[in-house]
Amino acid sequence: EANGLVDQINIDLTYAVCFNLAHAYHSAKMHDEALHTYSLLVKNKQYPQSGRLRVNMGNIYYEQQKYQTAIKMYRMALDQIPNTGKHIRFKIFRNIGTAFVKLGQFGDAVQSYETIMGGDPDCHTGFNLILCYYALGDADKMRRGFQKLASIPLAAADDDEEHPLDSLKNEGKESEAKDEGKAEAEDAAKTADGLRKELKRREAEARNYMLTAARLIAPELKEPDDGMAGYKFVIDALKADHETIASEVEIERALKYMRVKDFGKAIDALKAFERRDPHLKAMAATNLSFIYFLEGDLRAAEKYADMAYEQDRYNARALVNKGNCLAVRAEHETAKQFYLEAIGVEADCVEAIYNLGLVNLKLELWSEALQAFEKLHQIVPNNAEVIYQISALHEARGQLDVALKWYNILVTRVPSDPGVLLRMGQICNRTDDEAQAFHFHLESYRHYPVSLDVISWLGVWYVKSEMYEKAIHFFERAAQIQPKEVKWRLMVTSCFRRMGNYQKALDLYERVHSEHPENVECLRYLVAICKDLGQPHDHYQAKLSRLDRNAQEQQHATQQRGALTRAAPPPQQQQMHQPPPREPTPDRPQQPIRAPQATGVAGTGADRPRTAAK
Repeated sequence: EANGLVDQINIDLTYAVCFNLAHAYHSAKMHDEALHTYSLLVKNKQYPQSGRLRVNMGNIYYEQQKYQTAIKMYRMALDQIPNTGKHIRFKIFRNIGTAFVKLGQFGDAVQSYETIMGGDPDCHTGFNLILCYYALGDADKMRRGFQKLASIPLAAADDDEEHPLDSLKNEGKESEAKDEGKAEAEDAAKTADGLRKELKRREAEARNYMLTAARLIAPELKEPDDGMAGYKFVIDALKADHETIASEVEIERALKYMRVKDFGKAIDALKAFERRDPHLKAMAATNLSFIYFLEGDLRAAEKYADMAYEQDRYNARALVNKGNCLAVRAEHETAKQFYLEAIGVEADCVEAIYNLGLVNLKLELWSEALQAFEKLHQIVPNNAEVIYQISALHEARGQLDVALKWYNILVTRVPSDPGVLLRMGQICNRTDDEAQAFHFHLESYRHYPVSLDVISWLGVWYVKSEMYEKAIHFFERAAQIQPKEVKWRLMVTSCFRRMGNYQKALDLYERVHSEHPENVECLRYLVAICKDLGQPHDHYQAKLSRLDRNAQEQQHATQQRGALTRAAPPPQQQQMHQPPPREPTPDRPQQPIRAPQATGVAGTGADRPRTAAK
């Protein structure tokens, strides 16, 4: 304008430059600059179509989590877009609905989504609408929404329709053309068919929306007398147009039966897939193998694991199930090969890696077992069972400091596990750190106050520390747990005697003697304490002498029988009486590392193979 060149200004070029500048700002996350540039375009009256740029401004506010402002911009853009642009209007409505979902205003979001489903329905919007109904807990609207979603045709063309490139390929086969360059060009053209790839991608996305929605609402649509009514409704709604998705929901129903421990119905549902699509048959066989393994029917479990493996040789879960069957039969080397093959198919298959570590433990391959568990720890760093296996391995190899470090990590994951705390206390006791050993034993007792190992250790520790009153508390608890065991009551009485309370100790000794008159140790203490108190003890001494005499006679008779038995019989008689050698039992292999007998992560179930189901 200053140079008189107003006539040479190109309005369209200026608009394009400013729009690209704003878009570049937006891509570079420079939101303030992008909003300022968009505002200049929107406020300029020379650009009559600039109103739709408020959609871009709304998107920026959405990224900034300013959802109210974003909704305002979307609605201002709606006001400036004519009714002829239905497609763009419905996209804006979907943005408005998504912003309302972020605000938790599901009722307002439902209005926006219902507007779209009434005009131009699509699977993405239908899925979002079902999510809103689910959040509101409206079962009837969930049913109607799912029926509407299931009625939407898929985007991809029919698979049975022959593709033009396929016909060209067939013609080439019929004419037996030998031009390899032409064949390679056809393959390249087929690979570069972007439109077909996009249609396939949309179809897969739509199937995923339908399957996810079915999994979500089926458990919520149950009837008071039928917990599976929702699955039946979903399957019936999908069977008409989407039979493959309906079959996958049937497998989900079988898995639901498994979760509620109704294995009979789960097996019946999965066996129905034996004559269906190979992919579904493999999924069903994998789950059937899983069920039979849990029930202990190893023959059926292995049968269905083989069936799933034959249908899909790259099915990692089928390989894991097959390996589990072999591991239970103590065929550890073969099981190891199946686990390794499963890891080769699916590198992050946690069940295969965990079971590989267990099999290496059985084979006493400590380094390989530790390598497997450490690799698994990188994949699932918060899994308590994996950390426990690493800790137990280091402890078994004598690396107590490293084991204690891993047990400390484990305690942060499961702070109330008494077995882990007991292990830590035992390690500290072996390293002569009595203060820490006492702390961990006391914590284990606090979480599991019926473990006799912990109770006896704490009682002995208090006796060594000459804190007899506290020791009495633990020995009395042990006597409550094992009321027929005399030693706990004798230990309580011993604490009173060490405290100098001889009269109380005498009363307890007499009570124990009245209940267990043949206990020699109690009589010895009675004679000693009666001597110390100057009380008559002749009758106790007589009983003790009689019991000692009887014990000596029994011992002498046992020695005489042993001498007669040691006389060598004739060779034939010796062979006749020689017991047959015991055959090894492969079903019960010796465990190289034993878990402590306590509940929680360190329980006896840590060595059981992990099962895998689709």
